[in-house]
Amino acid sequence: MDWDFDYNTRMQERLNKSALNQLLSSVITKKYIYGVVFYVSSDDNTLDLISAAGNIKEDSQYYIASINKLFVSAIILKLYRENRLDLHDKISKYLPEKVISGLHIHRGKDYSNDLSIIHLISQTSGLPGYLIDKQASGKKVMAELEAGVDQPWPIDKVIQEVKKMKTHFPPGKEGRAKYIDTNHQILSLVIENITGKPINIVLENLFEELKLTKTYVCEDANDKNFVPIRYKAETRHLPLFLTSTKNDIISTARDQMTFLRAFFNGHFFPKDRLHELEKWNNVFFPFKYGIGIQKFHLPRVLSPLKSVPDMIGHSGSTGSVVFYVRDISLYITGTVNQQARPSVAFQTMIKIVSKLHRGQA
Repeated sequence: MDWDFDYNTRMQERLNKSALNQLLSSVITKKYIYGVVFYVSSDDNTLDLISAAGNIKEDSQYYIASINKLFVSAIILKLYRENRLDLHDKISKYLPEKVISGLHIHRGKDYSNDLSIIHLISQTSGLPGYLIDKQASGKKVMAELEAGVDQPWPIDKVIQEVKKMKTHFPPGKEGRAKYIDTNHQILSLVIENITGKPINIVLENLFEELKLTKTYVCEDANDKNFVPIRYKAETRHLPLFLTSTKNDIISTARDQMTFLRAFFNGHFFPKDRLHELEKWNNVFFPFKYGIGIQKFHLPRVLSPLKSVPDMIGHSGSTGSVVFYVRDISLYITGTVNQQARPSVAFQTMIKIVSKLHRGQA
């Protein structure tokens, strides 16, 4: 018997449209989860399913949150592939002195000119996180956004505030990583310098290139086309913030699948070299960060009945996910659209994967 045919047949038997529908119907019974969509597809397309429940439909557009980092990383990797930058280039090669000066001072020592692209894309810069760390005022931007306090954060404001904040460690300190939004905001500036185009235009060109027809950068403060972001029982309308960054993105599970497949099939970085991006550092449990990519790693001790394979890709704070599960050649995209409970997205992914993964008990 052909092993691949037998395995693919069993995958389809274990997960079909009805089973996925049932699984997602159970997800919206969880507290604060009002809508969910997941797209599951195998490398060879023998398994290709999408389902939705609640106030989200299969073709609904939603905020992808920090998955935009994977888009920015993809552009950086493509520029590297085209020999338009080197990952070890200092960012001072591309950014003006007014940006670099005083950007990274740690315990009285100025490391600003040591910062390189690899530090930013791998979350090893040690810079302050303008969203999650305390500002000089003692406030945290993320806490204010979660509370519904909308405010613009253009890149010049990010740079200005970060220079007042406390750094975490010297750039590239061995074994250290800190997951922050600051890094990819600065990478957007690097991209603008190299391409000569604003980051939103570079992103829109990428969407057109991949035929992501339902994906766009947030630029219209009156946009009502996407599912409202949820924080617990409330919706969060943050037009000032979303339109100020120039790299926040609205998309669909289908478009995200197209992008995810492109990434892991070598569109941006050679497929036979993707393993070079897997230089992992711990960020926050159960995640590790490599060069532009994130890994969801659940230790066997936390899943004693059946191992959970590693999932590589990226996630967002609203419970948005794009992950490739290499052990079973499976792609997963989707969202639970809940800022207060993004973990539900990973619980859902684990349930999907557990139906297909033949891990030993």
